[in-house]
Amino acid sequence: PGSRLATPDQLTTLTTREREVMSLAAEGRSNDEIAEKLYVSPLTVRTHVHRAMTKLGARDRAQLVVMAYQSGLVQVSPPDEVTE
Repeated sequence: PGSRLATPDQLTTLTTREREVMSLAAEGRSNDEIAEKLYVSPLTVRTHVHRAMTKLGARDRAQLVVMAYQSGLVQVSPPDEVTE
């Protein structure tokens, strides 16, 4: 089976906090880093990640991150222009 695409409609099943945690995970942040930023415990972050994975059918955190980009929840930033 190929990679599942997450649609913007599927994101509506997520809570605001689940979307926020998913976005921060997509930035490459660890559960501890997300917890510190959101003033919650790492266990709470883990719960939000797990619930988002369940709702979207992601098999792991990496697939959840891919879904965040595919759905448009997270945008790829262009690299800063390098001047010579």
